[in-house]
Amino acid sequence: MGWNARWGERWRALNAPDTEPGRVLRHDGPQYLVETEGGPVAAVLPGRWRQDKGLDVPAVGDWVAVAPESGLARIEAVLPRATWIAREAAGSRTERQVVAANVDYALVVTDGGADFNARRIERYVTALGAGGGVQPVIVVNKADQVADRADVRRDLERAAPGVAAILLSAQSGEGVDELTPYLAVGATLACVGSSGVGKSTLINRLLGHASQATGEVREHDGRGRHTTTHRELLALPGGAVIIDTPGLRELVPWFEPGTTPGGFADIAELARGCRYRDCRHVDEPGCAVLAAVQAGTLDAERHANLQQLEREAAFQESRRNDTAARTRKRTERTLGRTVRDMDKRHPKRR
Repeated sequence: MGWNARWGERWRALNAPDTEPGRVLRHDGPQYLVETEGGPVAAVLPGRWRQDKGLDVPAVGDWVAVAPESGLARIEAVLPRATWIAREAAGSRTERQVVAANVDYALVVTDGGADFNARRIERYVTALGAGGGVQPVIVVNKADQVADRADVRRDLERAAPGVAAILLSAQSGEGVDELTPYLAVGATLACVGSSGVGKSTLINRLLGHASQATGEVREHDGRGRHTTTHRELLALPGGAVIIDTPGLRELVPWFEPGTTPGGFADIAELARGCRYRDCRHVDEPGCAVLAAVQAGTLDAERHANLQQLEREAAFQESRRNDTAARTRKRTERTLGRTVRDMDKRHPKRR
């Protein structure tokens, strides 16, 4: 399941007596399925996790300390994550949702047919590079539907420079062997992408049998029906493991405090030639980025996408700051009331 000497060191540093290490395979509501040395066990979180909102709940792929019980085991702690895939939690601008933890390679799966969208791929790559440290690998499924593969590769190179891209067919097996370098013993992969692009079909191909449910292809757009409803970690025959994730209807990247959108090294290099060091690349004179857009050497949509992502990052940061300020004020008011109540009860202490 990916355990190695590095995790052994983190386990010893955790110092959690009367527990054993395990890896989260699946999360269904309040219950977790955790793989331990003795096999999978069902586990739950103790009450303090529900009371302390500051605790990061375990995600699929996390290594945890499990306390065995006669019934359900208890997850007592989470080992510090090496990497993670996160997005902005639905309905919140101040909380993150970890989609998968301790992932080496994220297979960003997209449909090579009519639904192919380079901008969407760009957002996924940005989400992976926004603080989680996961290496993306673009997988264009249904390669038999790609009219011009050279065109697709050019689009991907512009949208995600330097990121490996593989064209394959999970249904027929064409090109799947190009994933072999990423399937080393102990490696952890995660499949991410929109609904119906063939993530579960690809995982079944890698497993060598039909483990994940797949849906029939819709006639009007050639996309598969949404089938995966939960995240699950599965062991592959060669010794790697892979996390299947539900399709994301909307991906809002989560930017760790102090970070900016990643995956735009080409624009960052251009920005070094701007006249002003704090250039926003909007309407400033002497902007090398705008000059590249006007000259056609930089895709205008790519520039616009970065601007949008930077606005999202700034908005998240401002919301976090506002929330922190409100929390401080509530704490100060509560402390003030406590002091006044004590003064009333003990007037001689004033």
